[in-house]
Amino acid sequence: MSHLKMKHLIQNIALLSLFVIILIGCHSKPTDVTEKDELPDIYPDYVDVTIPVGIAPLNFSMADELVETIDVDVKGSKGGSLHANGSYADFDIDEWHQLLEENKGGKLIFTVCAEKDGRWTRYRDFQMTVSSEALDAWGITYRRIPPSYEIYSKMGLYQRDLSNYDEKALLENTQVPNQCINCHTANRTNPDQYVFHVRGQHGATMVHRNGVDELLEGKNDSLGGGMVYPYWHPGGRYCAFSTNSTAQMFHTAKVKRIEVYDNSSDVFVYDTQTHTILKDTLTMKQLWAENTPAFSPDGQWLYYTTALRQFYPTDYDKEMYSLCRVNFDEKTGRIGTQVDTLINTAVTGKSVTWPRPSYDGRFLMYTQVDYGYFSIWHPEADLWLLDLKTGETRALDEVNSDCAESLHSWSSNSRWFLFTSRRDDGLYSRIYLSMMGQDGKATKPFMLPQRTPKQFYHRLLYSYNTPDFTSHPVKNNARLMGRDILNDQRTPTTLRDINK
Repeated sequence: MSHLKMKHLIQNIALLSLFVIILIGCHSKPTDVTEKDELPDIYPDYVDVTIPVGIAPLNFSMADELVETIDVDVKGSKGGSLHANGSYADFDIDEWHQLLEENKGGKLIFTVCAEKDGRWTRYRDFQMTVSSEALDAWGITYRRIPPSYEIYSKMGLYQRDLSNYDEKALLENTQVPNQCINCHTANRTNPDQYVFHVRGQHGATMVHRNGVDELLEGKNDSLGGGMVYPYWHPGGRYCAFSTNSTAQMFHTAKVKRIEVYDNSSDVFVYDTQTHTILKDTLTMKQLWAENTPAFSPDGQWLYYTTALRQFYPTDYDKEMYSLCRVNFDEKTGRIGTQVDTLINTAVTGKSVTWPRPSYDGRFLMYTQVDYGYFSIWHPEADLWLLDLKTGETRALDEVNSDCAESLHSWSSNSRWFLFTSRRDDGLYSRIYLSMMGQDGKATKPFMLPQRTPKQFYHRLLYSYNTPDFTSHPVKNNARLMGRDILNDQRTPTTLRDINK
């Protein structure tokens, strides 16, 4: 074949490819539209949600799989408009951000038309509120994990830019084979200071602080376990942990699949400067299980949950955790001698887990379950809010569902929070965001936006775990971090009984 014929062939193929692309990209426009006085059934459900400026476009589909084309007009109450037409509403990122900026403190009004069986239907308009409260975060971090129980399937720690859909792996267990990578915890959304735990043959606790990675011994024999469920002191020197001897069992009932409980657990404070575990008998009582610690935003209080130990596994459903707090002295690393019980299980008949105070010191959010503390497997798990000024507590009914809600975190300005919920399909935990008003009322939560949400979530066989906001991207080298974990060089820790 001559060079000229080859050139013509290439040109024809290019034109044909372009024609196919145009055909694929072509979608019909609404004609002979039937009005329907109902809100559109969209996936995800973004009707009447409140969103921050800067969030990625909240693309959506019709929930009905038989809908062929969706046509969406968006108008801002303060000006501007946006249009999308296709198999789903796919908004241009730059145009979306511009529209949100123009309508900060206003509304977006959505007009949805859907084509099914060649006929168009226009639904009643719905709104989104564009909050005047800043998100005050670059993105989020989280662990993604499949539903496995006995083996370490593929899992990893990731970060996600909330202004778009970009995700980056911080560390995956393909880089540390046969290891379980536990949850990434930053200090008040600061990615320059974080900790996570690795379980398995090369177990370790990774502490990143002042630009330096330290791999601590995975277990301290004197402590009797690993360093689990961390929470940083705002000053950055100390980090509270629990140490847990965790076990699991499986239910035969359909509603619940698995129960995770601790044969024993204690709470302690770790001094990052001296590599010392500060043991205090007040939070390490022999007949009690202390768990899930958290410091107050001013650093003067250490919150934790505690339960009278039961006979396991037979009496697992009798284990009830109360919420307590004790003074903490940053200068000495000592906790006080008086324990305040803020929520008493003897009064509520329920169990408290995952206390998380807002960074402005106003509220404390926690998860309430019927018993135990490992709430992600409890369908009855709901978010509750404790007003630290009045002592009043209530269920966050405006965000709760019939499925498990848990693993919540606050934005640095305490105006937004995120949490995981299984409400989407009852099986996998997804991330939802909501705004918290000054009056303690939360807005309707919205699911973490994705470019193609229906396709993405229906194909994702992973759960999101321990999400948190991050003020800017985490900087790390996953390859070098994986190499360091596998070489087994560890910084030893010492145990000091501060009661002596």
